[in-house]
Amino acid sequence: MTGMSLEALDSVAWDELETAHPHDPVEDVPRTLRLLALAGAEATEENCYPLYSLVTRNEGRTPTAAAAALPFVVALAADPAMGARVSLVELLVAMHAPALADEDWTGTWALLADPDPEVRRAAIPLAAGIVRLLEQWRVEPDPTVRLPLLLALGEAASGEAGAGRTGDAFDEARAVLAEVLGGDDPVLWVAAVHASAGLDRELPVRQMDRLIKVFSDPALRPRFEEVWYTPDVDGPWTREDLVRSTAWKPAHDPGAELSFAVRLIETADRTGDAALCRVALDLAWRLLTKRRSVETALLPLAGRLLTDPDGAVRLRAANMLAVLGPAAAPYADRLAALLDDDGADEYLDGTVGEIARWALARTGDPRALPGLIEQLRAQEEEQGRGYVVGDPRRPDIKDVLIPLRAHADILLPAMRETIRQGGARGDATRRFLEVLEAWGEDALPALPDLLPLLADTWTSIHVIGVLRAMGPAAASAEPALRTCQVLDSPGNHSFVAWTAAYIGEDREAALRLVGDAVMTAEEPGYGPIGALTDFGLDAAPYADRVRLAMENSTHWPRLTAAITLWSITGQAEPSMQVLEEFVLPIADGGDGFGFFHEALQALIRMGEISPAIRAALLTVRQSDRRLSTDGGYPMILRDEELRGLVEQALACAGPRSGETCRNVW
Repeated sequence: MTGMSLEALDSVAWDELETAHPHDPVEDVPRTLRLLALAGAEATEENCYPLYSLVTRNEGRTPTAAAAALPFVVALAADPAMGARVSLVELLVAMHAPALADEDWTGTWALLADPDPEVRRAAIPLAAGIVRLLEQWRVEPDPTVRLPLLLALGEAASGEAGAGRTGDAFDEARAVLAEVLGGDDPVLWVAAVHASAGLDRELPVRQMDRLIKVFSDPALRPRFEEVWYTPDVDGPWTREDLVRSTAWKPAHDPGAELSFAVRLIETADRTGDAALCRVALDLAWRLLTKRRSVETALLPLAGRLLTDPDGAVRLRAANMLAVLGPAAAPYADRLAALLDDDGADEYLDGTVGEIARWALARTGDPRALPGLIEQLRAQEEEQGRGYVVGDPRRPDIKDVLIPLRAHADILLPAMRETIRQGGARGDATRRFLEVLEAWGEDALPALPDLLPLLADTWTSIHVIGVLRAMGPAAASAEPALRTCQVLDSPGNHSFVAWTAAYIGEDREAALRLVGDAVMTAEEPGYGPIGALTDFGLDAAPYADRVRLAMENSTHWPRLTAAITLWSITGQAEPSMQVLEEFVLPIADGGDGFGFFHEALQALIRMGEISPAIRAALLTVRQSDRRLSTDGGYPMILRDEELRGLVEQALACAGPRSGETCRNVW
């Protein structure tokens, strides 16, 4: 039995209170507290879990049962005979909320002086401001508690400075930080840099030389795990954890941020510290997906590291070269030598060989082609593949193959064989259909393998997209297409019919079918308005309906209608004004990149841009940020694609630009 009074627990009018979640009965609060008290020294972390959902904040609201439970949780946490004391202290931290500010928390302050250093460390967030943290700092002997105390002291001082509150305690806190910064303990010094960064954000930049020296000292590596603990993280921080955390400190200074990563890579490469090299490359990867300007600095480093003894380092280097595309061409021979390299990393997707093949493909090197389709098929059929979106990983099939359209004749035989073997529901079939649609007429040899797929509802719509992309070249598929019934999607029957008429070159019938679908749509902006663009000025009779859709819709329907209106009238206005709505915000930091992509393609087809769009595109051209929100390698590829379109659109502003733009398109 612990020091908590069960009689006092029973005296609370619990039925007048409520828990954090309406479905949790308030009776569970005293029941859980009673069970903890009865368990005593045998209490475990699991015994505390129910209280988190009962008495901690939910969506910003503190339940009324929390105030009643507070003194009992404090009593349990303070009892030296109690088990799971650290978990109970962590529960108190979770309960700490403005709504409970007037409650009696004085019992928690004793936890800062508890004989158990784990309890003292967990209780640090309960300290009431700088004064109490300073009191504890003066007497705390344990390095695993002193370090998080220092971090908390820096955070509290930063908060006071941000609120404009200074005084003797604030000055003393700064003096403590300054003293540690001038001390001899390198690990505690790193903590002081972290703790002081909120007061002086330039400090990590000024101290970069020493930070790199400390992090690259192999003798200090285990020291971090010995003493670096924080109340909000289970277990110790590793050196690599601290490198990642430190890298965020100079984020306000892009040059310093890049320099930190590059110098760590160079140092790790020179000393053979693979673990440090891996984490530094991870930092560089994050920067590469954020900013274009880092490419020049990272390219030679990645090229050099292709021969590193550590497979995980080579994997990261190959990923960098892959996303850098044609710029990596000078390293093609090194990449080709890695095609059979099975080096990998426990936490990253893919092998060195797989990524090296993609990197070669990105440079246009034909050595990437043999075995490429088989590799991509195996990747798609792999079960249980997992990855973090922002991390380096194997690319999606479409990102590898769509840019290889010029090599369709070499790649199609293996793709066709995969489709024949996998059928409509094959793991790779739908992915290859995306590629074939993008290749258009160049995918025509695959036509015989696509027709059997029309019998499958799930796949037929994607096949129809391929046929439409092939255009009249796929006329032989018209009979099979006309018999295709998308049984689960009656709304697509007209889509099937007009596509059949389109590839059969019955232009009049196709236009009539599309026009009828547009005119009978329940709301303007819905229906296949975009399909009218295939018919150009012949679709002019539907201009009023398209204009109505443009004026009475938003987002994709409005943009699609604006593009269609220009296509069927040949008049730049009012479409140009609508396109401005989707272009100009990007220059101001907007992230509607899908809209931006479609608008750019339309501008290139139109062969002209407005002065406002030109100014916006010039601003976008100069921006350093990636024009994508996808995360990971797609950010770089999408940015590359959009910037290419920006250049083409800007070419539309010069003399006789219309012909130039259409030729580019």
